[in-house]
Amino acid sequence: MSDKPSFLRLTVELTVEVLDVDALQAAALAEIRHPEADLSEEERAEQAELVSSDETGASALQWLIEPDHVLALVEHIDEIEPREAMLGVEPSEGPSEEDDEEAHVH
Repeated sequence: MSDKPSFLRLTVELTVEVLDVDALQAAALAEIRHPEADLSEEERAEQAELVSSDETGASALQWLIEPDHVLALVEHIDEIEPREAMLGVEPSEGPSEEDDEEAHVH
């Protein structure tokens, strides 16, 4: 085995249906306003405006996803060490026909 580090990039795509944008935004706003949130008052106001003005709910969902939950995908694997994680949430047209056919396949 080589002493040279080896890196793998894991790509996960998940499409969700937003059932209640208002409730999703309210949950995100509660997180933003929580006293333990590591934000200045200016940052709180900016993030609250971003979440409130995003009619898709993408900004709200991004606020509600805990990084530890994403890392849980690999934390049980002793042979690797997570080095970088990035998360993006964006609007979608919905599941593709291919997604419907391949649901729950790993």
